[in-house]
Amino acid sequence: MRAFSAAEVLRLLPSRPRVLALGEPTHGEDLLLEVRNELFQQLVEEGYRTIAIESDCLLALAVDDYVTSGKGSLDEVMANGFSHGLGASAANRELVRWMRAYNDGRPAPEQVRFAGIDGPLEISGPESPQEALTTLYAYLASRLDAELLPCPAGTIEGLLDDAGRWVDPAVMMNPARSVGQSAAAGRLRLLADDLVALLDAETPHLIAASSREEWERARLYGRAAVGLLRYHHWLADTSPGRMTRLLGVRDSMMADNLVALAGRGPVLVHAHNLHLKREKAVMGMWQGRMEWWGAGSLAHARLGTEYAFLATALGTIRHQGVDTPPTDTLEGMLYALPEDRFLVDSHALAALFGDAAPPPRESAWFGYAPLDPAHLSRTDGLVFVKDSPQG
Repeated sequence: MRAFSAAEVLRLLPSRPRVLALGEPTHGEDLLLEVRNELFQQLVEEGYRTIAIESDCLLALAVDDYVTSGKGSLDEVMANGFSHGLGASAANRELVRWMRAYNDGRPAPEQVRFAGIDGPLEISGPESPQEALTTLYAYLASRLDAELLPCPAGTIEGLLDDAGRWVDPAVMMNPARSVGQSAAAGRLRLLADDLVALLDAETPHLIAASSREEWERARLYGRAAVGLLRYHHWLADTSPGRMTRLLGVRDSMMADNLVALAGRGPVLVHAHNLHLKREKAVMGMWQGRMEWWGAGSLAHARLGTEYAFLATALGTIRHQGVDTPPTDTLEGMLYALPEDRFLVDSHALAALFGDAAPPPRESAWFGYAPLDPAHLSRTDGLVFVKDSPQG
């Protein structure tokens, strides 16, 4: 057991990773976000400059603009810069406020940055690809000769004229309502591929004609466009693999964003343990048990030792019916220790258990995902937080 601090986290790891992933076992508990904030603020002193969270990657650009340049207001970015209701979190607000205060007066290379890793989608209600496609097209059209572009101006908007069907949440339960496999959607997928290929092919000119920062944003819009169109395609599918493909597309988008952020420099990413662990993600849904490779497993496969994962576990969330863990479970053993929060060397703990790992805890609430002791050796550390107060 170690004190929870950035210094102890980095001391635990064999090398300093470019992506340090901090998982959470549930969403909506501000205490866990306060733990994340504390870690990030300490990591900044160790040279980390970016924090990325499980939120819409395009909406997050407004937050990044605010923390780096003061564009907009705190109220505006909290209302419009987050997905999944995360803008209502007091801990997220405090993070953004602190980042803006830290950056004030600092030169750009020393500033801290904010990013989202999720696609522009809720699991049942993805956005239309219009913003991503038209922004990418406009970036290219303003800097390249017209004959290089794959279509004339206005073509994309014409193919997206049935706006309501692109954002219809009913398609999750009724694939026939989806526009994702229409002729127009097929044409848009080809155009998105051509636009991204053109962006890559003209990289030297585009960076010189704009800036690396603008080029990287254009690449983000390209990734979002391609991912959204792929997600919409599988929403329209009726095969048994539909949900597995949808879950995989979402995490693939997250992984692509993570790897891109790693190119900027060391980044702390915070998302659900399910997305960040190295093993396959597993979730029970209405069709049964779903398994797919999550963002962490995909990023680890590409980054190797540059990716590190800290899992987080909670002792209790009493306001959600998650009471004191049984003493024979791993979480019960950790709960018996006196400290409120601490860091555990998961490799040492796995070696201590050997083949006699304790049984997994069972949660009375579906929203809390207990630790699986069998996965300890595949984590780089374990953060334990004793009790989450009712907010």
